[in-house]
Amino acid sequence: MGTLDIQAQTKPNVVYILVDDLGYGDIGCYGATKVKTPNIDKLATEGKIFTDAHSASAVCTPSRYATITGQYPFRGDNGKGIWGPAPPTSELLIQPNQLTIADVFKNSGYATAALGKWHLGFGVGENLFNKPLRPGPNDLGFDYYYGVPVVNSAPPYVYVENDRVVGSDPKDPLVYVGKGKDKEVTPITPIPEEASQRTPNMFKGAVAAHKLYNDYTVGTVLAGKAVDWITEKTTKKSKNDKLNPFFLYFATTHIHHPFTPGSNFQGKSDAELYGDFIQELDWMVGQVMTTLEKQGVAENTLVIFTSDNGAMLNLGGRNAIKAGHKINGDLLGFKFGVWEGGHRVPFIAKWPGKIKAGTVSNQLICNVDMLATFMALTGQNTKSLENSDSVNVLPALLGDPKTPVRNELVLAAHKSSHLSVRKGKWMYIPAQGSGGFTGSQPNHHAWGGAPATAFVGSVNSDIENGKIKADAPPAQLYNLEDDKYQTINVYKKYPEIVKEMQATLDSYRTKK
Repeated sequence: MGTLDIQAQTKPNVVYILVDDLGYGDIGCYGATKVKTPNIDKLATEGKIFTDAHSASAVCTPSRYATITGQYPFRGDNGKGIWGPAPPTSELLIQPNQLTIADVFKNSGYATAALGKWHLGFGVGENLFNKPLRPGPNDLGFDYYYGVPVVNSAPPYVYVENDRVVGSDPKDPLVYVGKGKDKEVTPITPIPEEASQRTPNMFKGAVAAHKLYNDYTVGTVLAGKAVDWITEKTTKKSKNDKLNPFFLYFATTHIHHPFTPGSNFQGKSDAELYGDFIQELDWMVGQVMTTLEKQGVAENTLVIFTSDNGAMLNLGGRNAIKAGHKINGDLLGFKFGVWEGGHRVPFIAKWPGKIKAGTVSNQLICNVDMLATFMALTGQNTKSLENSDSVNVLPALLGDPKTPVRNELVLAAHKSSHLSVRKGKWMYIPAQGSGGFTGSQPNHHAWGGAPATAFVGSVNSDIENGKIKADAPPAQLYNLEDDKYQTINVYKKYPEIVKEMQATLDSYRTKK
C-alpha cells in the first residue's frame, strides 16, 4: 500500500486562511505586478485558482458571519440582518446553538483553533471587556482562540486568548470610557498619517496589556501563533500519543488599514505601505506553509486562501493606485459596495494529490459554502442542512464539473437597499450605485460608488464624471459572461430578465 493510499484513509487537516480586505488584483497570481507574493503564488501553482469566488457580503463582519455559519448575513440578528462592522462593544453575533464550521470539524474528531481577527462580538448584551468574554469563539466549536478582538483599526488594542485579555491585571483593569476621552485612554502605538485611518482608543487602564500590542508586530505575533499551534498539534508527546486531524481558521488583520508593515517589509514593494503590507502577508502565508512541510503534514492538508471582501479605496489604497497597483484589478467598485470589486475575491485551494496543480476554475462559489463543503469533506450528511444557504462545492475543489455547483447567489452591500442576486451569467442590483462608501475627497477616509470609479478610471454606462446620470435606470443588470467589468447596465434591454431576477431576490427575502 503506497503513501497516498494510507493518506486517503486519514482525514485531511484543513487550514483556512482568511485575509482582510485583499482585493482581486492584490496578488501576483491574480495579475499584480507592483507587489511580490511568491508564497501565495506557489499555493496557486500547486493548487487551484477560482476566478468567480465571492464573499456573501462586501463588509467584514457579515462576511465572517457567512463563513462561520453557512448562513447569509441578511438572515442574522433574528432576521434584521447583519450589515455593518460590529462595534467594539458588540455582543456575540452568532448564537452558540448555531452550527459552525468549527462544530463541523469537532463533530469529526478534529482539534480546532481560531487565530487572528475575530470581529464578531463577545458575550450577551453590551460587551465592555470587563468580564470573561463568553460566549465567544470557545462556545462556537473552537478549542482555542488567540487574536485581535475587533479589528486592527478599532479598540481595544489588545490581544485576547480564549476569553481573557492577554496581560490583564485585576489591579489595572481594562475600562471602556467611550469616544472623545483622549486624555483618559491608555496610549497606543504611534503611526503616521499615510498608514491610513485608525479609530482612537476608547479604553483606559490595562497598560501592560496595551504594551503587548504593537501595530507593527501584529503580523509576526499572529504568524508565530499559527506556527506554534500547528507544531503542537502535529507533535507526539509520547510513542502512544494519538494525533487528531486539525482545523485552523487563520484570520489575519492584514491587509486592513492602518498599513503598518513590520520593519523588515517597509519600503520593499512598489506599491507604497499598502504593497509592503501585502508582502508581509505573503511572508505570513509562507510561515504556515513551511511549518506544514516541516511537520510532515503538508501532503494531507487542504489549504484554502481567500479574502473577506474586496479591497478598500482608503488613503493606503489610493496611494497604491497612484503607484500603478490595481487593488481590485479591473473590476468595478470596492469594499462595502455590491459591484464586483466589493465581493469577488481571490480564492486558492491546495491539497496535494486531490486538487490538480496549476488549475483554474470559473465555477461560481462563495464563502457561505464552506460549512456544507467541510461537512462533505469530513463525510457528514449535508442533507441535514435544511434550508441552508451553504452549498457543497467540494466537487469544484477536487475536480472539474461540467455543470455549475451553484446556480444562484445572494450578495450584500453595506446598505440593505442593495441586497442583490447573481444567477448564472446575470447580476441584478435593485437600486442605483454600489450601496457602499460614498467618499470622494482627499480628506475622506472611504471612497466608493460613482466618485471612486472616476478616481480609478472605471467605465460604467450609468456614470459620468463621477456621478450617476440623471437618466440612469432605477436598477442595474449586468451580463457578467460578456461584461465582467460591468461597463454596460442592460436593465432596459432585458425587462423579462429583470422581472425574473427581482422575483428570485424577493423569494430570498421572504424565505426564513
